[in-house]
Amino acid sequence: MIADGLLKELLDFREERDWRQFHTPRNLSTTLCIEAAELLECFQWAADSELSEVVRRERVAIEDEIADVAIVLSYLCHDLGLSLDDAVRCKLDKNRAKYPVDKARGNATKYDRL
Repeated sequence: MIADGLLKELLDFREERDWRQFHTPRNLSTTLCIEAAELLECFQWAADSELSEVVRRERVAIEDEIADVAIVLSYLCHDLGLSLDDAVRCKLDKNRAKYPVDKARGNATKYDRL
């Protein structure tokens, strides 16, 4: 999902700083959770009715946290030799089977309870 040229820039950035040594799958997975939590923090304590205002007010912080999640996920996929696009396609196919339209449309129930 990250363009090849941008991925190369990310990998070059990491290499220039000799940070790959710290980027084990466990460390990247941990960092991914932390960055996702920092994104969630942008919305913490906001009522649903306030969300559009929060997004307007916190837009830069939200974009930064989304970027951090994408960067770390890109490193993890690259280092594990995984294609994010292929993984997403495969998962979408699995979700189509678990959540058929006739049962899941407009319904937030988990697949095993449909």
